[in-house]
Amino acid sequence: MPSHSEKVEIVVNEDVLDGTMVSPQSKVPGVLFVHGWGGSQERDLARAKGIAGLGCVCLTFDLRGHERTRSRKQSVTREENLADIIAAYDRLANHPATDTEAIAVIGTSYGGYLAAILSTLRPVKWLALRVPALYWDDEWDSPKQLLDRERLADYRRTFIPPQGNRALSACSEFTGDVLLVESEHDDFVPHTTLMSYRAAFVKAHSLTHRIVDGADHSLRNDSDQRAYTSMLTSWISEMVIGARVGDYPHHLAIYS
Repeated sequence: MPSHSEKVEIVVNEDVLDGTMVSPQSKVPGVLFVHGWGGSQERDLARAKGIAGLGCVCLTFDLRGHERTRSRKQSVTREENLADIIAAYDRLANHPATDTEAIAVIGTSYGGYLAAILSTLRPVKWLALRVPALYWDDEWDSPKQLLDRERLADYRRTFIPPQGNRALSACSEFTGDVLLVESEHDDFVPHTTLMSYRAAFVKAHSLTHRIVDGADHSLRNDSDQRAYTSMLTSWISEMVIGARVGDYPHHLAIYS
């Protein structure tokens, strides 16, 4: 990363010492993590610490209806959780070290669904979605916990075009770089849902699709957690380094 040097004076008692302050010439990318329904920031935190080591400002947080505010789980709506993500994004963007033109959002399941919608409301350069869930647009202001689970399961087993679905419509307009991560044995977000998302990213600068072999929705095995962490860290590293040297993929690349 290019650096900036500045001559400084350091006062010690009655003496003045000469020094040189060396700092990054530019701000660094920001990375926002959004957990899934019933989850928390805990698992994201370890990944955030690793990615921060690449030279990023990372923010993890707990959505309303979880952890400190778990008493609201039965009443919180998608609208309220989207507002949570907007507030978290703004907090990250306002950090003095964050490059507001280089922000990544990493969402899991329900968090991935809301992260896709966020991309229409705030500038997002990179979007990583692990097992992104899918919901119909109606009942938007109803408590999320009360949505019909059987109807949701049927909805996700059906290929959904971008028109008429807020999250997929957002994906169809997204022009940044995308990482989609699928679990091979996912009982909540099936392969068809991932195909709905993948097909929607028609304007994406690049699209990478990875599958965690043998994994379930929650990545309950430690080996599956490590596999996802490796995929995510490698992708973020490629994007961040590319941002610094101005070297991005010049075509749409899809990997399975």
